[in-house]
Amino acid sequence: MGFALIDAAKEDFPVQRLCKVLGVSPSSSFVWRSRPASCHQREDLALLAHIRSAFARSHGTYGSPRMTRELRDDGLNVGRRRTARLMRENGLKARQTRRFKCTTDSHHACPVAPNLLEQNFSAERPNQKWAADLSYVWTREGWLYLGQHPPPSVRQP
Repeated sequence: MGFALIDAAKEDFPVQRLCKVLGVSPSSSFVWRSRPASCHQREDLALLAHIRSAFARSHGTYGSPRMTRELRDDGLNVGRRRTARLMRENGLKARQTRRFKCTTDSHHACPVAPNLLEQNFSAERPNQKWAADLSYVWTREGWLYLGQHPPPSVRQP
């Protein structure tokens, strides 16, 4: 952990000073850099390649639980925490897509207010033109309809 910190901060601070602050010898820092990757690190790199491939196939929507299942289906023996760590360290964050929810009912029998502005929103002076499209307001008790008669789908029994 300390040697990785030294390696990351060596552009901003002298290695001698970093080693003194962390209580390690400068020679051990150089030995650590020349040491080959451990077996676990090599396995992580191979696993990361599989994770990136599956992440790209999912269009960036798989989180660590689903990614773990995908890797296990591919025959890899991996745990969710290891998958989560590798995804977090490499900036692979699942993107959640929202489902489309239609909020407008255009096929109703209620009267429709006329369009008085006709898309002309310019005004010669303040407070000459006001426009708003407010049909429903969310309250603590649920949706409140602001019309004369709520559509049948909104009426309370």
